Amino acid sequence: MSRFDSYTLFSGGAQGAEAEFGRLAEQYGLAEVNYTFEGHKIERTRGIRVLTGEELVRKDVSLTYVSKLLNRKFTNAEKMRKVLQTIMYQVESSHQVFVVGTIQEDGTVKGGTGWGAEFAKICNKDLYVFGQVKNGWFRWDSGQWSAVTDPLITETHFTGTGTRFLEENGRKAIVDLFARSFK
Repeated sequence: MSRFDSYTLFSGGAQGAEAEFGRLAEQYGLAEVNYTFEGHKIERTRGIRVLTGEELVRKDVSLTYVSKLLNRKFTNAEKMRKVLQTIMYQVESSHQVFVVGTIQEDGTVKGGTGWGAEFAKICNKDLYVFGQVKNGWFRWDSGQWSAVTDPLITETHFTGTGTRFLEENGRKAIVDLFARSFK
C-alpha cells in the first residue's frame, strides 16, 4: 500500500492524456476509476467502470446545448452523447479537475475535452487546464482563465482528462504535476 492510496483518479482511460494520467496514478499507487460504456475502446484496463444504459441516461445532455456552449458541432451523435455522459461522471466524482488540451479564444477548451472543462465550471469544481499551445497551466477563477505555475493535486478525488493528441509538453506537465503532488 502507498501513502497515497486514499487518492482516486477519475478518468476515461482513453488514449493520450487520460492514459497518461492513469499510468501515473498506477505508478504512484493511487486508485483509478475509468468510466466507460459497452463497446467503447479505451487504453487503460485498470479500474474500469462500465456504465449501464440506465446510468448513462441519468446524465443525458442535449448535444444542441453542448454544441452551443462550446461553439462547435458534434458528429456521431450516439457515441458522442455517451462520451459526454461518461465525462460528467468523471467530473461529478471529483473535487479537482485537471485537463490537458487547448484553450481557445472564446475561453472554451477544444474538442470533446471541452465538455469536461465546461461541466467542471458549471459544477464549480477547482479547474486547471494545461494549454499545450500556450505551454502553461491555467486555472478557472472568477469567470476567467488565470495563468498559474505548479498546480498541485490537493484533493483525494480528482479528475484527469484531456486530448487524445498528447504532445510532449502535455505529457511532461502531467508527469511534473504528479511528481510535485506526490513527492
